Amino acid sequence: MHLTRRTAMLAGVAALSVALAGCAGGSSGGGAETAKGPTQAEVDKAMTTPTTIDFWSWVPDIQNEIALFEKKYPAITVNLQNQGGATAQYQKLRAAIKSGQVPDVAQIEYSFLPSFTITKSVLDLAPYGFGDLKSAYSPSAWGQVTSGDQVWGLPQDLGPTGYLYRSDLFEKAGIEPPATWDDFADAARTFKQSTGAYITDLPGNSFSPILALLWQAGARPFGYDGNKTVTIDLDSPQVTKVVDYWDDLIQQDLIATDPQLDDNWYQSMSRGQYGSWLAAAWGPVFLQGTAANTTGLWRATDMPQLDASKPASGNQGGSADVVMAGSKHAIAAAQFVKFLNSDESSTTQLATQQYLFPSLLATQQNDAFRQQKLEFYGGQTVNDVFVDIAGTVSSDWQWLPFNDYASSSFKETLGAAITDRSALEPALKKWQSQLVAYAKQQGFTVKD
Repeated sequence: MHLTRRTAMLAGVAALSVALAGCAGGSSGGGAETAKGPTQAEVDKAMTTPTTIDFWSWVPDIQNEIALFEKKYPAITVNLQNQGGATAQYQKLRAAIKSGQVPDVAQIEYSFLPSFTITKSVLDLAPYGFGDLKSAYSPSAWGQVTSGDQVWGLPQDLGPTGYLYRSDLFEKAGIEPPATWDDFADAARTFKQSTGAYITDLPGNSFSPILALLWQAGARPFGYDGNKTVTIDLDSPQVTKVVDYWDDLIQQDLIATDPQLDDNWYQSMSRGQYGSWLAAAWGPVFLQGTAANTTGLWRATDMPQLDASKPASGNQGGSADVVMAGSKHAIAAAQFVKFLNSDESSTTQLATQQYLFPSLLATQQNDAFRQQKLEFYGGQTVNDVFVDIAGTVSSDWQWLPFNDYASSSFKETLGAAITDRSALEPALKKWQSQLVAYAKQQGFTVKD
C-alpha cells in the first residue's frame, strides 16, 4: 500500500518523536577519552591494538577507501554495512541508538545532522583536535558540521548548485545561458516560444532546489542554537522575493513543475523537454548516466545571479562522517573519520572514482579532479566550473533539528502548490505555520 503524503509526514514526525524520547538519556559510551580528548600516546596505542570498528555508509564502493585506511593501520579492521540508503539508515540508526547498539562511525547528511546532535547521539570531535582542520574544507561544508566550538564530524562531499544546459537547444532558441534572474525570465519565454519545451523544471517533491535558491538569495529560513531554540523565518523579504519570482514563471507556464530524479524526469531530459537543470555538483554524473543519447550536447556554467557582480550560490546535499557517542572505540573511529575525509589518497579516490564532489579544498584543486574532461559535456572540465561555484556558497546556512518533518511538511504545502501550479504564497504561509506549531509542540522556543 502506498503512503499518502499525510501518512508519510506523520511517519516522519513519529520517527523524530521516538528519537527524542529514546535518545535523550543515551550513554556517551566513549569513556574518559571523549571528555578531554586522547593524548598522542593513547592514539598510538589505539591504532596499533587489534580492533574492529563498524561503519554505516551508502556510498558505492567505499570499501576501496577503507582498504587504504586498513593498509595504513593494519591493526584496525573496518566492518562496512550499507543500510539501504540515507532514509533507511536514519531509521535503523535511531533504533540502534535507542537500543544502545550503535555503529562506531556513520554517514549523515548535513541537513539531518542536527536531528542527531540534539539527542547527544554524535561525539564532539573538537577534543580530538578536529577544530584545527577548519581551514582545510570549504567554508560552506565546515559550517554545516560545527556549532560554536563543537565539531560533529568531518565533511565528506558537497553539492554547490550550478547550471547545466543543452547547448543545441539554446542555440536553436537563439539564447545564451542567462547571467541574471531577469535574463532567465526573458530566456524562459523565448525558449518556450522557440522550442515548445520548458527551459527548466522546479520540482515540488523535494525542497532542496528551492532552498538552494533561497540560500543564494541570502534568505535564512531556518536556524538552530544547538539547544532548544529554533528560527523559522519563511516570510522574510528574501524568501518572498524568490517564491514570488518562481510563482510568476509557473503561472505563465514558462517552467515545468514535475517531480525530479525519477524515471519520467530523466526520460524528459533525454527527450529535450527541459533545456536546463539547476543542478548540484553531483548532477553532472547522474545526468550522463541516464541521458546518454544527449552526449556532447550539455554544458555547465554558473546559475543565474541576483547581482552578476557578486556571484553567489546555494548547496544541495552532501554528507559528513561522524563518530557515534556510543562508540566503544572512539579513538580508532575518530582516526578513521579523519583519514577518510582528509587524507588525499582517500578523498581524491572518492572524487575521481566515485564522483563525490570533495569538500576538502586540496582535492578540489587536484588536477586529477579539477581538470577531468567529460565527453558528455563536450570535453568541458565541469569540475573546474563547480569548484569555482563552491567558493561562492555562504557558510552561515543552518538546518532545523527536525528535518524529517520540515521536508514532509514542505511536500504537503509549498511543494504541493508547486506541483499543482496553484498560488505559492498561501502555501508558503501554511508551511511556516505547520513548522512553528510542530516546533512548539516538541518544546522548542521559536524565533522568526
